[in-house]
Amino acid sequence: MQVPLLDLKAQYAKIKNDVLKAVSEVLDSQVCIGGPKVAELEKQVAQLSGCKYGIGMSSGTDALLASLMTLGIGSGDEVITTPFTFFATAGSIARVGAKPVFVDIDPKTYNINPALIEKAVTKKTKAIMPVHLYGQMADMDAIMAIANKHNLAVIEDAAQAIGSVYKGKRAGSIGTFGCFSFFPSKNLGGIGDGGMVVCNDEKLAAKIRLMRDHGQNPTYYYHFVGGNFRLDPIQAAALLVKLPYLNEWSQARRQNAEFYNAKFAGTLIKTPYVHSDCITIYNQYVIRVSNRDEMAANLRKNNIGCAIYYPVPLHLQECFAYLGYKEGDMPESEKAAKEVLALPIYPELTDEMKNSVVQAVIENLK
Repeated sequence: MQVPLLDLKAQYAKIKNDVLKAVSEVLDSQVCIGGPKVAELEKQVAQLSGCKYGIGMSSGTDALLASLMTLGIGSGDEVITTPFTFFATAGSIARVGAKPVFVDIDPKTYNINPALIEKAVTKKTKAIMPVHLYGQMADMDAIMAIANKHNLAVIEDAAQAIGSVYKGKRAGSIGTFGCFSFFPSKNLGGIGDGGMVVCNDEKLAAKIRLMRDHGQNPTYYYHFVGGNFRLDPIQAAALLVKLPYLNEWSQARRQNAEFYNAKFAGTLIKTPYVHSDCITIYNQYVIRVSNRDEMAANLRKNNIGCAIYYPVPLHLQECFAYLGYKEGDMPESEKAAKEVLALPIYPELTDEMKNSVVQAVIENLK
């Protein structure tokens, strides 16, 4: 049986008419930049995240970039982050001229290990950028304690974690800024690129609003050099249709994860660890196996979708060679990169599809 890693067509089929209607409203209005759809989405995402302010962005990457720019982080500064993440995390740090400083992960959660952060702090450190990987939040109490001790900003890379919870607090609500991605494959995905920054500081919210529009206010009067990071209203319109389904979709992912966990119990497969302080949204369902590459190849031969998030940690990527890291510097990240494998977890999976995934995985353990 063919089971894709993700089937966006199945999701779209259920909301197609509503999405087309919402997009048509934008086109009929010819308000093609900003407008009421963007403002409404900002309000609703901020509310969902337990924050006062939401600022729509052109992508999750630009949300990170604009956050760094708003905080004045640049050449000569350092930002501590994890090497086991999507490129945009460290890429945004490098793009503003700052130095990414990598700290290894907790092997259970795959998130940055707070116990290793403080020894990486120097006089040049300006911020910590934790990543809530695969939909589970990092240990934010420990991270905030270090940040407060050293007067550091905290930018939550919550691209994979909208709606996830840590000790009763939502992703994005704890740090200085929280950054979301609306890339189509996310739990709340648009029909193209999009992102959002949330925060609770009125002055920072006002500044980042200017930052996403070249730093201008009023038009053609520039207070600082910003960028074109605006969220498209067509994306906002589609996301407003999807947003009411988000909790239901995330809960379905958790139920699918429970199905897999039960089926894989007693095997050599390491299923995802969810900390008792957290409610995850399973942006990915990631197992660990010693024969990962062989299993991935065989699953694909049997039409079972899978993916590796991520095959090479950032500290070993060619573009970051100038930082001077070498193999062995981040052993947990390097080991995870050789063993992790994401399986289909999207809400529209049927029991038959999930059983096909399970059967194929277990067959490849033999």
